[in-house]
Amino acid sequence: MENKHHAQETIDQFWRVFLEQTGRPKNTKYLEAFHFELTEKGANELLRLVLMGQKKATASSLRHYEVTGERIPEVGDLSIVTDWEGTPKCVIETTAITILPFEEITFEICKREGEDDTLESWQEGHRRFYIDDGKELGYTFTQDMPVVFEDFKVVYQVMSN
Repeated sequence: MENKHHAQETIDQFWRVFLEQTGRPKNTKYLEAFHFELTEKGANELLRLVLMGQKKATASSLRHYEVTGERIPEVGDLSIVTDWEGTPKCVIETTAITILPFEEITFEICKREGEDDTLESWQEGHRRFYIDDGKELGYTFTQDMPVVFEDFKVVYQVMSN
């Protein structure tokens, strides 16, 4: 519990500095603070791709939002991306939302995620992710399952030492 409290303090501090340095109003809220993926290796690798400017989008299952009751991101939303440990590393702004069935996502779309060289490898990795996420949350992956495809841009990042 103490660790969770410390992580939230770190995020709150990071957010205050971000608002000050970018001249945004003090009452600006963020949608969420999160890390990508379900594993430490995956989370930190995808964060690295975001910070390099290679990963400019992410894809979530619409059913994930329905089951958890989380709000679907909207254009203009700000979110904090952390590493696996929960240390905040950057702020992203949602620039577009597209909701499409899994089977209709083209390489033109998914290459914006910056993770895969082919549509097949994107489909394989995301199918596996949605099956695992679905097992945990109680939904079933299908080819026609709606995917929330979120384009974003990094608007602030911590320079590494």
